[in-house]
Amino acid sequence: MTMHTPPQITPFERPPEQVAFHRTELSVILSLYGRMVAAGEWRDYGISCLREVAVFSVFRRTAEIPLYRIEKRPKLRNKQGMYAVIGTNGQVLRRGHDLKSVLRVLERKLIRAVE
Repeated sequence: MTMHTPPQITPFERPPEQVAFHRTELSVILSLYGRMVAAGEWRDYGISCLREVAVFSVFRRTAEIPLYRIEKRPKLRNKQGMYAVIGTNGQVLRRGHDLKSVLRVLERKLIRAVE
């Protein structure tokens, strides 16, 4: 039996960069997600961690295009903000520096769904 040893990273090499949501960010997103599931609006989600963006995709049904994408792009931190909510057609619904305030655009839809 041969054991596979992971490649060693020298101090001069950088591991492949990947953007991911922090635990506190996921907590905020999953709180909204749970409320939308309870309201019957959302049914599934997917998370992608890529080189320049982390994406939380929300689906009404499995195996369809996402209703919304919540994106984190750290490179835009000093410009228009690293968080964005993007609709089905690719339109940016809201962008900003604070995740909770960016997600408010989706919470308005929750208020309408409950009424």
